[in-house]
Amino acid sequence: MAFGRLERDPGARPMSDINMTPLIDVMLVLLVIFIITAPLMTTSLKLDLPKTEGARPSDAPLFIAVSINEQGQLFVGDEAVSAEQLLKRAREAAQRDPTTEVQLRADSRVPYGRVAELIGLVQDAGLSRVGFVTEAPAR
Repeated sequence: MAFGRLERDPGARPMSDINMTPLIDVMLVLLVIFIITAPLMTTSLKLDLPKTEGARPSDAPLFIAVSINEQGQLFVGDEAVSAEQLLKRAREAAQRDPTTEVQLRADSRVPYGRVAELIGLVQDAGLSRVGFVTEAPAR
């Protein structure tokens, strides 16, 4: 009579690997959310643009986005600048390519004289193509 151990099946062993599928799913959802919201955050400057029927986007390959808010502050993109800084940047853009377009976004409450001064400023820098950015009216 031999006394020995009975061999038993040890059963399932604990899983030591991380399941990556839920992590990848979450990352893909975050990527989709970022792709959708990124174009909506193009500018943080809030302006009340004039509303016109003929508003069409420009297809200019080179442009400078210049904005003027209700208080008369100047912006290049989202960065507040002085008139001298704007003149300097416009001159630099004109030296790189004289066909660069200035896309002017002016709040609807800005006086016409201030907008005309801004146009004269960019023309003095050597840029003659000025486009006015407007919004389509709500329907």
